[in-house]
Amino acid sequence: MESQVRGGTRWKRFAVVMVPSVAATAAIGVALAQGALAASFSVSGQSFKVTADRLDGTGFSQYGALDEGYTLKGEKTAHPVAVSAFRDAEITNMCQSVVTPNVPIFGSVSLKLTAGTGGEKVKAENLYIDVEDLSADATFRGIDIGVAAKDAGKGPGMKGGKEQANPYGFAQQADSATLTDVKQTAWATTAGTFKLSNLKMSLHKGTVECY
Repeated sequence: MESQVRGGTRWKRFAVVMVPSVAATAAIGVALAQGALAASFSVSGQSFKVTADRLDGTGFSQYGALDEGYTLKGEKTAHPVAVSAFRDAEITNMCQSVVTPNVPIFGSVSLKLTAGTGGEKVKAENLYIDVEDLSADATFRGIDIGVAAKDAGKGPGMKGGKEQANPYGFAQQADSATLTDVKQTAWATTAGTFKLSNLKMSLHKGTVECY
């Protein structure tokens, strides 16, 4: 069974961490590029933008949840998200960006990351993306719509952690999915393994985003 969806899905209101040292950021990036670290990325109190030319995933599931976190002022907050999960994923021409406002002296500072360029793809296992807003052209194969989140066995299972989700709530799943021309805003990305081929990271004064 194949279902094709064109256009965007908007959810009411993959991923980078701002760290105090550029050297520390580079070290983490190199380790991820070599597949040496499990990856759990979130931006406290901030969403971040992700684009990709193409994402091919197997073992897909999606369900609604609330992400708990803190604002930049330390206040507790929660964000409604759609958790998109893949057992395995390959991503072509990925870009991720986050803007941190009100940095002393500099004002806004942007961190931009690109990977999966030059013919080598980004590869991830047990990938979870907590999405606030998504637009893409999508094809799902072997899709089941309306299953309970706890029964979405084609995907890697529910994430847990700080995420709040109803295990009996609405979910969908598919044997595989292909998304092209992806643009999304997310609050967190988690992966068992996240290998970033041709990784490039850069810091910019002002607002520099993937889209």
